[in-house]
Amino acid sequence: MLVLTLFAGVMLDAALGEPRRAHPLVGFGRLARAIETQAHADGRLRGVLAWVLAVVPIVAATAYVQLALAAWSAWAQVLFGAVALYLCIGLRSLDEHAIPVACALRDGDLEAARAAVSRIVSRDTAALDAERVAAAATESVLENGNDAVFGALFWFVLLGPAGAVGYRLANTLDAMWGYRTPRYQRFGWAAARIDDVLNWVPARLTAITYAALGDTAAAWRCWRTQAAHWDSPNAGPVMAAGAGALRVRLGGAAPYHGVWEPRPSLGEGEPPDAGSVERAQRLVGRGVLLWLAAIAFGAWAWRAL
Repeated sequence: MLVLTLFAGVMLDAALGEPRRAHPLVGFGRLARAIETQAHADGRLRGVLAWVLAVVPIVAATAYVQLALAAWSAWAQVLFGAVALYLCIGLRSLDEHAIPVACALRDGDLEAARAAVSRIVSRDTAALDAERVAAAATESVLENGNDAVFGALFWFVLLGPAGAVGYRLANTLDAMWGYRTPRYQRFGWAAARIDDVLNWVPARLTAITYAALGDTAAAWRCWRTQAAHWDSPNAGPVMAAGAGALRVRLGGAAPYHGVWEPRPSLGEGEPPDAGSVERAQRLVGRGVLLWLAAIAFGAWAWRAL
């Protein structure tokens, strides 16, 4: 039933994409902002409390429904799991956000490319040339391949719908609170660290996936020599291995809030362009197929023992 649920969830995402109205993660974001308004203080304990109040009740409710359906109907459990997974992954969304960037770059429309990439990255896109726009989009696809796809699949396989939901909520809170700014330096500490822990294994499995499906030698070499220099312990392996697998040069200085901040180089080979964005999309898509095939084979082998 696990394999069927996974396939159904991925197919729902491919067919429907993200809900245009009333996406649960949007509602969760509003809830998190309300909790932050009431609980914010310059202290780690308040951040831990806010995280628990935001995440634990929803995960507990999901686990309760999951267990209740398991005792009632296997098909109801599959349906619930497929819908939960569909709401937790964003493979089609990655394509929908990256395709406009690649198309604008191919058309030579830098302003349109900047506008499109501004929807998926936080850097100052008005200061980016075409190569840096392509780099930003490629980096986003590679990193979000883990955050929005493989991480949710991993936790679903491990803990079912409650695991995937908990992972995505933790990832959302990290995106909201996990900044090293005066407001979030201490309050957002728990959100950032919990996300690091939950992503440690999925990120490395994602990096292995990229390496297996691209230029394997370059991916391993870049992962080994470059990942440790990246600020994030999980984004480093993912993006270094992905850039190496694609044989493209990423990283380097990027503008944030009017200041060009130095960042390590990632990857090797050709400079990024529209083609590197599209190849990153295909790499993530092939990775999902590989994961589904590996999980199906593992389930078959387990039953055959």
